[in-house]
Amino acid sequence: FLFLPQEVVSEESEEESNGVNLMEFSDEILLHILSYVPCTDLVLNVRRTCRKLATLCLDKSLTHTVLLQKDYKVNKDKVKQLMRDIGKEIYQLNMAGCYWLPSSTIDHVTRCKNLVKLNLSGCHVTSLRLSKMLSTLQHLRSLAIDVNPGFDASQLSSECKATLSRVLELKQTLYTPSYGVVPCCTSLEKLLLYFEILDRSREGFMLSGQLMVGESNVPHYQNLRIFYARLAPGYVNQEVVRLYLAVLSDRTPENLHAFLISAPGSFAETGATKNLLDSMARNVRLDALQLPKAWINGSGLLQHLKFNNPFYFSFSRCTLSGGHLIQRVINGGKDLKSLTSLNLSGCVHCLAPESLFRKAEDDIDSSILESLVVSCCNLRHLNLSAAHHHSSESIGNHLCQLLSRLKHLLSLALPVCSITDVAASVEKPPTAPNVLVPQTFGRKVRIGVQTYPKNLADQANQKVESSVFWALMGSLRFLETLEIIGSSFSSAMPRNEPAIRNSLPPCVRAQSVGDSEVAAISQLTYLQSLTLAQLPNILTGSGLVNIGLQCQHLRTLSLANLGMMGKVVYMSALMDMLKHCKCLRDLRLEQPYFCAGAQFFQALSHCSSLQRLCIVSRSGTLQSDAVMSFMANCLEVIMCHMFVGESLTVCKNLQQSIVRSFQAERPALNVVIFPLLHEDLTEVIRDVPMRHLDEITLFKSRVAEEPPNLWW
Repeated sequence: FLFLPQEVVSEESEEESNGVNLMEFSDEILLHILSYVPCTDLVLNVRRTCRKLATLCLDKSLTHTVLLQKDYKVNKDKVKQLMRDIGKEIYQLNMAGCYWLPSSTIDHVTRCKNLVKLNLSGCHVTSLRLSKMLSTLQHLRSLAIDVNPGFDASQLSSECKATLSRVLELKQTLYTPSYGVVPCCTSLEKLLLYFEILDRSREGFMLSGQLMVGESNVPHYQNLRIFYARLAPGYVNQEVVRLYLAVLSDRTPENLHAFLISAPGSFAETGATKNLLDSMARNVRLDALQLPKAWINGSGLLQHLKFNNPFYFSFSRCTLSGGHLIQRVINGGKDLKSLTSLNLSGCVHCLAPESLFRKAEDDIDSSILESLVVSCCNLRHLNLSAAHHHSSESIGNHLCQLLSRLKHLLSLALPVCSITDVAASVEKPPTAPNVLVPQTFGRKVRIGVQTYPKNLADQANQKVESSVFWALMGSLRFLETLEIIGSSFSSAMPRNEPAIRNSLPPCVRAQSVGDSEVAAISQLTYLQSLTLAQLPNILTGSGLVNIGLQCQHLRTLSLANLGMMGKVVYMSALMDMLKHCKCLRDLRLEQPYFCAGAQFFQALSHCSSLQRLCIVSRSGTLQSDAVMSFMANCLEVIMCHMFVGESLTVCKNLQQSIVRSFQAERPALNVVIFPLLHEDLTEVIRDVPMRHLDEITLFKSRVAEEPPNLWW
C-alpha cells in the first residue's frame, strides 16, 4: 500500500466507501509506517509517487541510518543513486554482508561526509580503496571491515590514518594474519576481532601465524573498554590472537569492563595470558566475561576476578561445577539482577554441586538451578544446551518448572533430555505399530508422501497439556528464540573438516521426546526462531503443523535428525506446516535420506518470504526440475545450499542452471549444490559468504553466543 498513493488519490470514491485514506494519516504515523520500508525503496521509489511522500521520505528520522545489510535487491547503481541523493544526510551506514556488490561500490561512500558509523564487514575493500574512502570521513567514530590477503597497511594515507586515530569502535574480520588497521586506531574503546584464517592456502601450503615485520609496534589499548575475539577452528587463528593479546598482558587498560574470547577446541593458556588474567584480577572490575575452557578449568581464576554489574557470562564447554558457579560467579546466591545473558552450553556439571566423581548423566541438583533463577531473575538469554541436565523425581523441582520463573526470557536453548517428564522417561516411549526408534542410521527406504493420523495428533495434544514442558512453554509467552538440541547431536557438516558419516545415539532420557513436546511449542505466539535437533520419538511430526498455524511470526526454522534416521517420517506434516509459514525467511533441514522432490518444493513455495534454504542430507536426493520451478516461483530466494547424496555431475549441472537462470535478476544469489561426502567439500565451503555460513549453513547453538547488542 505504500507504493500506490497515486491510485489512492485518484480513486476517491473507493476510499470514501472504505473510510480510509493513507494520505490523511498524521506525519508521525506515516513516518512510523515508512520506517519499515527499505531506505533504497523510500528514496528511489516511494518518494516519487506524490509530493507529501516526497517530503516525508527525506525526513532525517529515515535518512539518518541506512541499513543495506539484508537488502538483497540492492545493486551498484542503486547504491550510487542513493548516495547521490541523500549521502550528506547519512550518519550511520550498514552494508555488512553485501558480498555481491563490486568493490568499486565503496567509492560512492565518500559522498557521506557526515558518517559517524560505517559497517563494511563482508564487503570487498582493498587497502587503496579503504584509504581513499576514510580520508574523506573525518567524523567517523565506528568502523567494521574485513582484512583479506593482500591487505597492506603501508598503502594507507596520512589522512586515512588521521581518521582512524579518531575511531573509537573497530570490528575487524581477519582472513589473513595481520594487525589490519588496529595500530592506527590510537583511541580505541571497543575492539571486536573475528579470526577466520585458514591453516592452509588454496594451493595446500601451510600458513604461518607470524605477522609481517614492521607490524609489531601494534595496538594501542590504553583506552580500551571492550575486547572481544572470536576464533574459527585452526592453530593459525590461535597464534595470531596471542599476538594481539601480548600488548594487553604488558599493561591492562584501567577502564576494561568486558573481556571475551570465544575459542573452539583446545586453546592452551600461556605465561603471557596468565599474566594478563592476573593483572585483570588485580586492576579491573568486569561486566562481561568469556574465556577459553582451558583458561578456567582447574584454576582458581574466578574467585579472584572482580565484577561490577555483570550483564553477560559465558562458560561454554567449561568443567565448571554448580558449586563453583554459585560461590564464585553469583556470590553465593546474591542479587545479580544486572545479568541478562548467560551461556552454559556444554558446561556438563554446571547444575551439580561438584564434578570430581559425577557422571555427566547423573541428575542435577535442583537447588543450584533454583539459586541461579532467583539470583538472575532478569535473564533474557539462557543457553543450557550440549549437556545432560536430568531432573530428579522430586515434585516441583523439575528443570522446566524452575525455568518457568524467568518471565523475561527472550531466547532459550535446552538439551532434549532436560524437557522430558521424569515418569515418562523411565517408561517405554510410544511408537507406531511395527516401528522401532533406532539409534543409528538405517537402510535407505524409498517412500512417497506419508500421512499422519489426525487422532494421533489429538492424542499428543491431550498428553502434552499435563507435561512440565507444556507448562514451561505456557509461562514464556514472549519467547522469541527456542533451541531444543540433543545432547549428543553433531551436525554432518562441521567447520573445516570432512562430513561426519556417523552420529552418536540420543540420550536414553530423550527417547520419549517427540510430537507432543513439539506441539507444546505452538503456545509461543511471538516465536521468531526455532531449532529442533535429535528428537528421536517424532512419529508423524504432527506438532509441526500446530507451530505453523500458531507461530505466525516464525522467520527462522532449523530441523535436524528428527525421528527415525532411515526415513523422513515427518515429511507430510512438514509440508502442511510450510503452507502456513508466510513470514519464514530461513529454512535449514538436516536429515538423512531426505527426498527434495516436487511435492516438497510445491509446499515450500507457499513460504512467500523465504530468502535462504539449506538442505544437508546424507544419501539425500533432489529433483532438478522441482528445484528450478521452486526458484522461479519464490522470487525472494537468494541462497540455495544443498549438500546431498547425488553425484557431482548432477549437482554441478543444477547449480549452473540456477545461476544462469536467476543471477541477473537476483544480484545477491548464492548457490552451492554439492555431494555431502565429497572430499572437496571443505574447499567449496570456504567460498561461501561468511554471512550465510555463520547464520544458517553451519549448525550451531546461537543463544547467548555473544553479548546482546555487541555491534549495531
